[in-house]
Amino acid sequence: MSKLKGKTVFITGSSRGIGEAIALRVAKEGANVVIAAKSDTPHPKLLGTIHTVAKSVKEAGGKALAIKLDIRDGESVTSAMAQTAEHFGGIDVLVNNASAISLTGTADTPMKRFDLMMDVNTRGTYACSQAALPYLLKSDNPHILMLSPPLSLKAKWFKNHLAYTIAKYGMSMCVLGMSAEFKSQGIAVNALWPRTVIGTAALAMLGDMVNVGNCRTPEIVADAACEIFKQGSTTCTGNFFGDEEILRKQGVTNFDQYAIDSTKSLQADLFLD
Repeated sequence: MSKLKGKTVFITGSSRGIGEAIALRVAKEGANVVIAAKSDTPHPKLLGTIHTVAKSVKEAGGKALAIKLDIRDGESVTSAMAQTAEHFGGIDVLVNNASAISLTGTADTPMKRFDLMMDVNTRGTYACSQAALPYLLKSDNPHILMLSPPLSLKAKWFKNHLAYTIAKYGMSMCVLGMSAEFKSQGIAVNALWPRTVIGTAALAMLGDMVNVGNCRTPEIVADAACEIFKQGSTTCTGNFFGDEEILRKQGVTNFDQYAIDSTKSLQADLFLD
């Protein structure tokens, strides 16, 4: 029996992309999945809503709860966690996946965009983690996972997109601090970041900076996340994992299955040397 069968996994930003891929992956393990995102009606340019993902989760073998949620609203976050616990009996895993991006320099980043990235990435991660705590403490193997990069103070990761780096590193600093803060309580807090750029709708925000053929599919991140959730929460905490790193430890040697176009070279993701 899968270690995730019957466990409840709450995933922010899961109406498409990496969040959706994680939702479907844990559903195959028999998990209860909370699809928490803003998209509850079809978007003219973006595929997926919380309801289409919920349908796919059920078809994959999991149980689903779709919650329309803007993680910038603290009261809504608290309410969503309570609704989840009432519906499924608790929360075992929180995935802080929701994120906003703008790879722009200081002069070209409007404060409205700066605030959005800080509110979604850093503040939203903090708020969701805080609101999930009472329920995670009742789990026998609680995990919090941030989709955020390893921390580095090298200027090259700041000079071209300072606001975005601050916002994403805010998520990673939550990993650094919360993993130490909650270690004695047995809550694992880890980060996961892809080795290569992942082909998702977020690429549209990057213009022509990335060719989708040079990317991998979100399934590589989902497979890695699933392996993290199966680890013991008292020992597997405070890590900044790479997706390849996790899967290689599980015996994966051929990553062509994750390439969108295996004939093309892969583009490395940001924040990785």
